[in-house]
Amino acid sequence: MVLRSIRHKGLKRLITLDDPSGLPSEVAPKLRRMISFLVAAESPNELYAIPTWKAHTLVGSRQGTWSLHVTKNWRLTFSIADGAVEELDFEDYH
Repeated sequence: MVLRSIRHKGLKRLITLDDPSGLPSEVAPKLRRMISFLVAAESPNELYAIPTWKAHTLVGSRQGTWSLHVTKNWRLTFSIADGAVEELDFEDYH
């Protein structure tokens, strides 16, 4: 899948410049793996392949947004439209 838009400035810097500043240093390697996996994925169903990421879609006002577990409170969130990842974000929504 193609990354179409990135909301979090630290994620954008990690992806475009390979610079993890703006992100907690302990999660940068995991975020790199997750983003690489997203780009290589051919369908959203592949997100369920890694159980520790606890892939699921949100409900309510965030319906259609995917969430992947990064740390206890932090998640990688995004939506998928036309085979592309949109609004990629690193957030604590709990």
